[in-house]
Amino acid sequence: MAGTWLMGDAAATAGRRPTAVLVAVHPEQSDGSGPGSDTSLAELRRLADTDGLAVAGAVVQNRAKPDPATFVGAGKADELAEVAARNRADVVIADGELSPGQVRNLEERTGVRVVDRTALILDIFSEHARTSEGRLQVELAQIAYQLPRLRGDGRSMSRVGGGRMAGGAGMGVRGPGEMKLETQRRRLRQRATRLRGNVAELSRRRERRRGRRARNRVPSVAITGYTNAGKSALLNRLTGADAPVQDVLFATLDPTVRRISTGDLTYTVTDTVGFVRHLPHQLVDAFRSTLEEVTGADLVLHVVDASAPDALEQITTVHGVLHEIGAGDLPELLVLNKIDVAPPEWVDALCRACPEAVPVSAVTGEGVDRLRAELAARLSR
Repeated sequence: MAGTWLMGDAAATAGRRPTAVLVAVHPEQSDGSGPGSDTSLAELRRLADTDGLAVAGAVVQNRAKPDPATFVGAGKADELAEVAARNRADVVIADGELSPGQVRNLEERTGVRVVDRTALILDIFSEHARTSEGRLQVELAQIAYQLPRLRGDGRSMSRVGGGRMAGGAGMGVRGPGEMKLETQRRRLRQRATRLRGNVAELSRRRERRRGRRARNRVPSVAITGYTNAGKSALLNRLTGADAPVQDVLFATLDPTVRRISTGDLTYTVTDTVGFVRHLPHQLVDAFRSTLEEVTGADLVLHVVDASAPDALEQITTVHGVLHEIGAGDLPELLVLNKIDVAPPEWVDALCRACPEAVPVSAVTGEGVDRLRAELAARLSR
Protein backbone atom coordinates (compact mmCIF):
# COMPACT_ATOMS: atom_id res chain seq x y z
CA MET A 1 0.00 0.00 0.00
CA ALA A 2 1.27 3.44 -0.91
CA GLY A 3 2.47 5.58 1.99
CA THR A 4 1.00 8.65 3.66
CA TRP A 5 3.46 10.95 1.88
CA LEU A 6 1.74 10.06 -1.38
CA MET A 7 -1.83 10.73 -0.24
CA GLY A 8 -1.41 13.18 2.64
CA ASP A 9 -4.58 13.36 4.73
CA ALA A 10 -6.28 10.86 2.39
CA ALA A 11 -4.03 8.07 3.66
CA ALA A 12 -6.87 6.40 5.53
CA THR A 13 -8.56 5.06 2.40
CA ALA A 14 -9.67 1.92 4.19
CA GLY A 15 -11.12 -0.80 2.04
CA ARG A 16 -9.81 0.44 -1.31
CA ARG A 17 -6.61 1.11 -3.17
CA PRO A 18 -5.69 4.78 -3.47
CA THR A 19 -6.63 6.20 -6.87
CA ALA A 20 -4.10 7.86 -9.16
CA VAL A 21 -4.32 9.91 -12.34
CA LEU A 22 -1.26 10.06 -14.59
CA VAL A 23 -0.04 13.09 -16.52
CA ALA A 24 2.64 13.01 -19.21
CA VAL A 25 4.34 15.28 -21.73
CA HIS A 26 5.75 13.70 -24.88
CA PRO A 27 7.88 15.53 -27.46
CA GLU A 28 5.91 16.21 -30.61
CA GLN A 29 6.96 14.63 -33.90
CA SER A 30 6.36 16.13 -37.31
CA ASP A 31 3.26 13.93 -37.64
CA GLY A 32 1.98 15.22 -34.28
CA SER A 33 2.66 12.04 -32.37
CA GLY A 34 4.82 11.53 -29.33
CA PRO A 35 7.46 8.81 -29.73
CA GLY A 36 7.28 6.02 -27.21
CA SER A 37 4.30 7.60 -25.44
CA ASP A 38 2.37 4.35 -25.09
CA THR A 39 5.42 2.48 -23.77
CA SER A 40 6.36 5.22 -21.32
CA LEU A 41 2.84 5.59 -20.01
CA ALA A 42 2.41 1.80 -19.74
CA GLU A 43 5.58 1.65 -17.65
CA LEU A 44 4.31 4.44 -15.37
CA ARG A 45 1.10 2.44 -14.91
CA ARG A 46 3.16 -0.60 -13.90
CA LEU A 47 5.12 1.51 -11.44
CA ALA A 48 1.91 2.85 -9.90
CA ASP A 49 0.43 -0.64 -9.68
CA THR A 50 3.61 -1.94 -8.04
CA ASP A 51 3.23 0.80 -5.42
CA GLY A 52 -0.34 -0.26 -4.64
CA LEU A 53 -2.18 2.43 -6.60
CA ALA A 54 -5.19 2.04 -8.89
CA VAL A 55 -4.77 4.14 -12.04
CA ALA A 56 -8.11 5.71 -12.98
CA GLY A 57 -7.06 7.84 -15.93
CA ALA A 58 -4.32 9.67 -17.77
CA VAL A 59 -3.81 13.05 -19.41
CA VAL A 60 -1.14 13.26 -22.14
CA GLN A 61 0.05 16.33 -24.01
CA ASN A 62 2.31 16.37 -27.06
CA ARG A 63 4.56 19.41 -26.88
CA ALA A 64 8.23 20.24 -27.39
CA LYS A 65 9.00 20.47 -23.67
CA PRO A 66 7.13 20.63 -20.35
CA ASP A 67 5.60 23.94 -19.29
CA PRO A 68 7.93 25.48 -16.67
CA ALA A 69 4.98 26.49 -14.48
CA THR A 70 2.49 23.62 -14.68
CA PHE A 71 4.32 20.80 -16.56
CA VAL A 72 1.44 20.68 -19.09
CA GLY A 73 -0.16 23.74 -20.66
CA ALA A 74 -2.91 25.72 -18.93
CA GLY A 75 -5.69 24.03 -20.88
CA LYS A 76 -4.35 20.54 -20.14
CA ALA A 77 -3.89 21.48 -16.48
CA ASP A 78 -7.61 22.32 -16.33
CA GLU A 79 -8.40 19.02 -18.05
CA LEU A 80 -6.21 17.23 -15.52
CA ALA A 81 -8.15 18.86 -12.68
CA GLU A 82 -11.43 17.68 -14.24
CA VAL A 83 -10.16 14.10 -14.66
CA ALA A 84 -8.85 14.05 -11.08
CA ALA A 85 -12.15 15.35 -9.72
CA ARG A 86 -14.26 12.98 -11.82
CA ASN A 87 -12.28 9.97 -10.63
CA ARG A 88 -11.95 11.21 -7.05
CA ALA A 89 -8.20 10.84 -7.35
CA ASP A 90 -6.01 10.73 -4.27
CA VAL A 91 -2.83 11.61 -6.17
CA VAL A 92 -1.59 12.83 -9.55
CA ILE A 93 1.64 11.26 -10.84
CA ALA A 94 3.74 13.01 -13.49
CA ASP A 95 5.78 10.98 -15.97
CA GLY A 96 8.90 13.03 -15.41
CA GLU A 97 10.67 14.95 -12.67
CA LEU A 98 8.81 18.03 -11.43
CA SER A 99 10.27 21.19 -9.98
CA PRO A 100 8.93 22.38 -6.60
CA GLY A 101 7.10 25.19 -8.38
CA GLN A 102 5.41 22.81 -10.81
CA VAL A 103 4.24 20.64 -7.91
CA ARG A 104 2.81 23.64 -6.08
CA ASN A 105 1.03 25.00 -9.14
CA LEU A 106 -0.46 21.64 -10.14
CA GLU A 107 -1.66 21.00 -6.60
CA GLU A 108 -3.38 24.38 -6.60
CA ARG A 109 -5.03 23.54 -9.94
CA THR A 110 -6.12 19.99 -9.11
CA GLY A 111 -6.69 20.15 -5.36
CA VAL A 112 -4.91 16.82 -4.80
CA ARG A 113 -1.38 15.74 -3.97
CA VAL A 114 1.02 15.75 -6.92
CA VAL A 115 4.18 13.64 -7.11
CA ASP A 116 6.55 12.76 -9.91
CA ARG A 117 8.03 9.60 -11.38
CA THR A 118 11.16 9.88 -9.24
CA ALA A 119 9.19 10.02 -5.98
CA LEU A 120 7.13 7.01 -7.09
CA ILE A 121 10.24 4.94 -7.83
CA LEU A 122 11.83 5.93 -4.53
CA ASP A 123 8.68 4.82 -2.71
CA ILE A 124 8.77 1.44 -4.44
CA PHE A 125 12.42 1.05 -3.46
CA SER A 126 11.59 1.86 0.16
CA GLU A 127 9.01 -0.93 0.17
CA HIS A 128 11.23 -3.53 -1.46
CA ALA A 129 14.50 -2.95 0.41
CA ARG A 130 14.98 -5.87 2.81
CA THR A 131 18.55 -5.68 4.11
CA SER A 132 19.96 -2.97 6.33
CA GLU A 133 22.27 -1.86 3.49
CA GLY A 134 19.36 -1.58 1.07
CA ARG A 135 17.30 0.45 3.53
CA LEU A 136 20.23 2.77 4.24
CA GLN A 137 20.78 3.40 0.55
CA VAL A 138 17.10 4.05 -0.12
CA GLU A 139 16.86 6.49 2.78
CA LEU A 140 19.95 8.32 1.54
CA ALA A 141 18.36 8.64 -1.90
CA GLN A 142 15.13 9.87 -0.33
CA ILE A 143 16.92 12.60 1.58
CA ALA A 144 18.81 13.71 -1.54
CA TYR A 145 15.47 14.03 -3.34
CA GLN A 146 13.68 15.58 -0.39
CA LEU A 147 16.09 18.34 0.65
CA PRO A 148 15.45 20.78 -2.23
CA ARG A 149 11.71 20.12 -1.99
CA LEU A 150 11.04 20.88 1.67
CA ARG A 151 8.14 23.22 2.22
CA GLY A 152 7.15 25.24 5.24
CA ASP A 153 4.09 23.20 6.18
CA GLY A 154 6.17 20.06 6.67
CA ARG A 155 4.11 18.05 4.18
CA SER A 156 7.14 16.94 2.22
CA MET A 157 8.07 14.23 4.71
CA SER A 158 6.27 11.84 6.96
CA ARG A 159 9.25 11.44 9.28
CA VAL A 160 12.31 13.67 9.48
CA GLY A 161 15.42 11.69 8.61
CA GLY A 162 13.71 8.49 7.57
CA GLY A 163 10.75 6.72 6.06
CA ARG A 164 9.03 7.97 2.94
CA MET A 165 9.18 11.36 1.34
CA ALA A 166 6.97 13.44 -0.91
CA GLY A 167 7.34 15.82 -3.77
CA GLY A 168 7.08 19.24 -2.24
CA ALA A 169 7.08 22.85 -3.26
CA GLY A 170 9.05 25.97 -2.48
CA MET A 171 9.33 27.48 0.99
CA GLY A 172 6.69 30.19 0.89
CA VAL A 173 7.17 30.74 4.63
CA ARG A 174 8.61 33.43 6.87
CA GLY A 175 9.47 33.96 10.49
CA PRO A 176 9.06 30.89 12.76
CA GLY A 177 8.07 28.74 9.79
CA GLU A 178 11.32 29.54 8.03
CA MET A 179 13.27 28.71 11.19
CA LYS A 180 11.48 25.35 11.38
CA LEU A 181 12.32 24.71 7.74
CA GLU A 182 16.01 25.36 8.36
CA THR A 183 15.88 23.03 11.37
CA GLN A 184 14.39 20.32 9.17
CA ARG A 185 17.07 20.86 6.54
CA ARG A 186 19.83 20.70 9.14
CA ARG A 187 18.48 17.47 10.64
CA LEU A 188 18.20 15.87 7.21
CA ARG A 189 21.75 16.89 6.26
CA GLN A 190 23.07 15.48 9.54
CA ARG A 191 21.15 12.27 8.96
CA ALA A 192 22.53 12.05 5.41
CA THR A 193 26.08 12.44 6.70
CA ARG A 194 25.58 9.53 9.13
CA LEU A 195 24.00 7.41 6.41
CA ARG A 196 26.88 8.05 4.01
CA GLY A 197 29.30 6.91 6.71
CA ASN A 198 27.32 3.71 7.28
CA VAL A 199 27.05 3.01 3.55
CA ALA A 200 30.78 3.63 3.13
CA GLU A 201 31.57 1.07 5.84
CA LEU A 202 29.31 -1.50 4.20
CA SER A 203 30.98 -0.73 0.89
CA ARG A 204 34.40 -1.42 2.41
CA ARG A 205 33.16 -4.78 3.70
CA ARG A 206 31.81 -5.63 0.25
CA GLU A 207 35.14 -4.63 -1.29
CA ARG A 208 37.00 -6.92 1.12
CA ARG A 209 34.77 -9.82 0.09
CA ARG A 210 35.43 -9.09 -3.58
CA GLY A 211 39.14 -8.90 -2.80
CA ARG A 212 39.09 -12.36 -1.20
CA ARG A 213 37.34 -13.79 -4.26
CA ALA A 214 39.92 -12.14 -6.53
CA ARG A 215 42.82 -13.52 -4.47
CA ASN A 216 41.28 -16.96 -4.67
CA ARG A 217 41.03 -16.49 -8.45
CA VAL A 218 37.24 -16.94 -8.46
CA PRO A 219 35.77 -15.30 -11.57
CA SER A 220 32.60 -13.27 -11.09
CA VAL A 221 29.50 -12.75 -13.21
CA ALA A 222 27.07 -9.88 -12.52
CA ILE A 223 23.49 -10.30 -13.72
CA THR A 224 22.02 -7.01 -14.79
CA GLY A 225 19.25 -5.76 -17.02
CA TYR A 226 15.96 -3.91 -17.13
CA THR A 227 13.66 -4.41 -14.17
CA ASN A 228 11.31 -7.40 -14.45
CA ALA A 229 13.44 -9.00 -17.19
CA GLY A 230 13.65 -12.22 -15.17
CA LYS A 231 17.11 -11.80 -13.63
CA SER A 232 16.27 -13.48 -10.31
CA ALA A 233 14.47 -16.34 -12.07
CA LEU A 234 17.55 -16.88 -14.23
CA LEU A 235 19.81 -16.82 -11.16
CA ASN A 236 17.63 -19.50 -9.58
CA ARG A 237 17.71 -21.61 -12.74
CA LEU A 238 21.49 -21.34 -13.08
CA THR A 239 22.42 -21.90 -9.44
CA GLY A 240 19.49 -23.49 -7.65
CA ALA A 241 19.21 -20.35 -5.50
CA ASP A 242 15.94 -19.24 -3.93
CA ALA A 243 16.00 -15.53 -4.77
CA PRO A 244 12.48 -14.01 -4.62
CA VAL A 245 10.74 -13.99 -8.00
CA GLN A 246 7.73 -11.69 -8.47
CA ASP A 247 6.00 -10.23 -11.51
CA VAL A 248 6.48 -6.67 -10.25
CA LEU A 249 8.99 -3.93 -10.94
CA PHE A 250 12.07 -3.72 -8.70
CA ALA A 251 11.30 -6.96 -6.81
CA THR A 252 15.04 -7.38 -6.10
CA LEU A 253 17.14 -4.56 -4.63
CA ASP A 254 19.64 -6.42 -2.47
CA PRO A 255 22.45 -8.34 -4.25
CA THR A 256 22.33 -12.14 -4.08
CA VAL A 257 25.64 -13.97 -4.63
CA ARG A 258 25.82 -17.69 -5.48
CA ARG A 259 28.57 -20.04 -6.67
CA ILE A 260 28.48 -22.27 -9.75
CA SER A 261 30.85 -25.15 -10.42
CA THR A 262 31.16 -26.52 -13.96
CA GLY A 263 33.88 -29.14 -14.32
CA ASP A 264 37.09 -27.54 -13.09
CA LEU A 265 35.63 -24.03 -13.22
CA THR A 266 34.06 -22.30 -10.20
CA TYR A 267 32.65 -18.80 -10.44
CA THR A 268 30.21 -16.53 -8.62
CA VAL A 269 26.97 -15.11 -10.01
CA THR A 270 25.47 -11.95 -8.48
CA ASP A 271 21.92 -10.73 -9.05
CA THR A 272 21.77 -6.92 -8.85
CA VAL A 273 19.12 -4.20 -8.91
CA GLY A 274 17.26 -3.75 -12.18
CA PHE A 275 17.27 -0.56 -14.20
CA VAL A 276 14.49 1.53 -15.71
CA ARG A 277 14.11 4.55 -17.97
CA HIS A 278 15.07 7.76 -16.24
CA LEU A 279 16.40 5.90 -13.19
CA PRO A 280 16.61 8.64 -10.53
CA HIS A 281 20.15 9.92 -10.20
CA GLN A 282 19.65 9.94 -6.42
CA LEU A 283 19.28 6.15 -6.55
CA VAL A 284 22.29 5.67 -8.81
CA ASP A 285 24.41 7.71 -6.38
CA ALA A 286 23.02 6.03 -3.24
CA PHE A 287 23.27 2.50 -4.66
CA ARG A 288 26.74 3.01 -6.07
CA SER A 289 28.30 0.65 -3.52
CA THR A 290 25.83 -2.08 -4.51
CA LEU A 291 26.33 -1.39 -8.21
CA GLU A 292 30.06 -1.89 -7.67
CA GLU A 293 29.21 -5.60 -7.82
CA VAL A 294 28.75 -4.93 -11.54
CA THR A 295 31.83 -2.76 -12.04
CA GLY A 296 34.01 -5.35 -10.31
CA ALA A 297 32.73 -8.31 -12.33
CA ASP A 298 34.66 -10.25 -14.97
CA LEU A 299 31.55 -10.58 -17.12
CA VAL A 300 28.21 -8.77 -17.27
CA LEU A 301 25.26 -11.08 -17.94
CA HIS A 302 22.75 -8.67 -19.47
CA VAL A 303 19.25 -10.17 -19.28
CA VAL A 304 16.67 -8.87 -21.76
CA ASP A 305 12.93 -9.49 -21.71
CA ALA A 306 12.39 -10.84 -25.24
CA SER A 307 8.63 -10.52 -24.78
CA ALA A 308 8.84 -6.74 -24.31
CA PRO A 309 7.88 -4.75 -27.42
CA ASP A 310 10.55 -2.18 -26.55
CA ALA A 311 13.33 -4.69 -25.82
CA LEU A 312 15.91 -2.82 -27.92
CA GLU A 313 15.11 0.43 -26.10
CA GLN A 314 15.54 -1.38 -22.78
CA ILE A 315 18.96 -2.61 -23.91
CA THR A 316 19.95 0.98 -24.70
CA THR A 317 18.70 2.15 -21.28
CA VAL A 318 20.73 -0.50 -19.45
CA HIS A 319 23.85 0.33 -21.47
CA GLY A 320 23.39 3.99 -20.49
CA VAL A 321 23.31 3.16 -16.77
CA LEU A 322 26.28 0.80 -17.11
CA HIS A 323 28.31 3.62 -18.68
CA GLU A 324 27.17 5.96 -15.89
CA ILE A 325 28.52 3.65 -13.18
CA GLY A 326 31.77 2.92 -15.03
CA ALA A 327 30.89 -0.56 -16.28
CA GLY A 328 30.30 0.28 -19.93
CA ASP A 329 33.52 -1.32 -21.17
CA LEU A 330 33.17 -4.64 -19.34
CA PRO A 331 32.74 -7.86 -21.36
CA GLU A 332 29.02 -8.51 -21.84
CA LEU A 333 26.94 -11.57 -22.65
CA LEU A 334 23.42 -10.74 -23.79
CA VAL A 335 20.65 -13.17 -22.78
CA LEU A 336 17.20 -13.06 -24.38
CA ASN A 337 14.91 -14.33 -21.63
CA LYS A 338 11.21 -15.29 -21.68
CA ILE A 339 11.33 -16.94 -25.10
CA ASP A 340 8.57 -19.25 -23.84
CA VAL A 341 6.10 -16.34 -23.95
CA ALA A 342 7.68 -14.03 -26.54
CA PRO A 343 6.31 -14.14 -30.11
CA PRO A 344 8.78 -16.21 -32.19
CA GLU A 345 9.13 -13.42 -34.75
CA TRP A 346 10.20 -11.02 -31.98
CA VAL A 347 12.85 -13.49 -30.79
CA ASP A 348 14.08 -13.93 -34.37
CA ALA A 349 14.31 -10.17 -34.86
CA LEU A 350 16.26 -9.75 -31.61
CA CYS A 351 18.63 -12.57 -32.58
CA ARG A 352 19.30 -10.83 -35.90
CA ALA A 353 19.91 -7.52 -34.13
CA CYS A 354 22.08 -9.16 -31.44
CA PRO A 355 23.66 -12.22 -33.13
CA GLU A 356 25.79 -13.19 -30.10
CA ALA A 357 22.82 -13.24 -27.71
CA VAL A 358 21.70 -16.50 -26.11
CA PRO A 359 17.91 -17.13 -26.16
CA VAL A 360 16.66 -18.82 -22.96
CA SER A 361 13.62 -19.37 -20.79
CA ALA A 362 14.32 -19.19 -17.07
CA VAL A 363 10.89 -20.76 -16.50
CA THR A 364 11.14 -23.85 -18.75
CA GLY A 365 14.95 -24.16 -18.79
CA GLU A 366 15.14 -23.97 -22.59
CA GLY A 367 18.56 -22.69 -23.69
CA VAL A 368 20.01 -22.72 -20.15
CA ASP A 369 22.51 -25.51 -20.91
CA ARG A 370 23.80 -23.50 -23.86
CA LEU A 371 24.05 -20.45 -21.59
CA ARG A 372 26.06 -22.39 -18.99
CA ALA A 373 28.43 -23.57 -21.71
CA GLU A 374 28.82 -20.03 -23.06
CA LEU A 375 29.52 -18.69 -19.56
CA ALA A 376 32.19 -21.34 -18.98
CA ALA A 377 33.79 -20.57 -22.36
CA ARG A 378 33.84 -16.81 -21.74
CA LEU A 379 35.28 -17.13 -18.23
CA SER A 380 37.94 -19.64 -19.29
CA ARG A 381 39.46 -17.35 -21.91
